[in-house]
Order: sequence, then structure tokens, then C-alpha cells
Amino acid sequence: MRSVTYSMNASADGFIVGPDGGFGWSVPDPDVFRSHIDEVRGVGVHLLGRRLYETMLYWETAETTQTLDDAEKEWAALWNPLPKVVFSTTLTSVQGNARLATGTVAEEIARLRAEPGDGEIAIGGATLAAEAAAAGLIDEYRVRLHPVLVGGGIPFFPHDERQVSLELIDSHVFDSKVTYLRYRVVREAE
Repeated sequence: MRSVTYSMNASADGFIVGPDGGFGWSVPDPDVFRSHIDEVRGVGVHLLGRRLYETMLYWETAETTQTLDDAEKEWAALWNPLPKVVFSTTLTSVQGNARLATGTVAEEIARLRAEPGDGEIAIGGATLAAEAAAAGLIDEYRVRLHPVLVGGGIPFFPHDERQVSLELIDSHVFDSKVTYLRYRVVREAE
């Protein structure tokens, strides 16, 4: 069965965006960016909320409107053809290799797991991740903790989630002092 992963950048105090909605503090250095490239290689489909989808639209035209370095070109070559499912109550259409979700997060994950396909089902966005976590659907949490405190905003982990046991399966500290943590959810049957 395809695993469901939730991966985002977060501040050391656990927020994916600050109280002002900004996330400029999470701009990756080349090594951290390389880790994002390596991670997306294992993704078969990406689920996104509206805000993250709109942020990532930059990549749809970046190769024709911006001067990209080799790593950015590599990212765009992986990201743009990747199938995406966008969850939004306000969008009526999406661009690129994306479609609007027709069901709940749980329904979409069940549908994707039932279809033939390789690669992980990745979730981007705290709201979607909270819904998937509440349904017990997340298999791995991956966070890149940036050495900054932002004091509030949107948390990486939902505050109302039940207790979940995690096993650290990978960690790495980059030269920029960003810390990568990869946790597998420990299920009771394991």
C-alpha cells in the first residue's frame, strides 16, 4: 500500500508560516533544496491545499519567466509533471498537472491507494495534514526545522490531534543548521 507522508519546513517553535503569513525564513540553502529534490523523486502524487498550491504555481512558468540555476531546473522538471490534487472551496479550476479534489482527504487517499501507481502520496499543507492525521492516515512526518522562532502562525502539527507514537527513522543537520527529522508513525499492531 502506498504510504502517506507529510513534509514541510517549520520554525524551531513549530510553525510553517509566521503570524503575518510569511515564510521567508524558510528559503532553503542549496543543501536543503537538494534534500527537497531528492524527496520529491519518491512522490507519486501530491495533495495540496489552496495556499500551498498557489505558492507552488511559481514553478509552472519559472523556466520561461525566470533565470533558474541547475537545481531549480531539476526541481521544476520533477515538480511540474507530478500529479497533484488540490483541495479548495474557492478555486474553480487549476493549472498544470493538477486536478481539484472531488472528495474529502480520506476519500482521495483511499482512491489513490486503490489505483495502480508508484510513489508516496505526499501531503503539503497543515490543514490537509491535520485532517489526514485525525483519520489516522499519515504514515510519516518529515520536517525541516529552521533555526528561527516566529512566535505563532500555522503550526506544523495540529494542536487537537490525539497522541501518536513516532519512531525517528532519519535525521540530519545541514551546514545551515536546519535539522531534518523523519518520523514513522508507530501503529499499535506493529
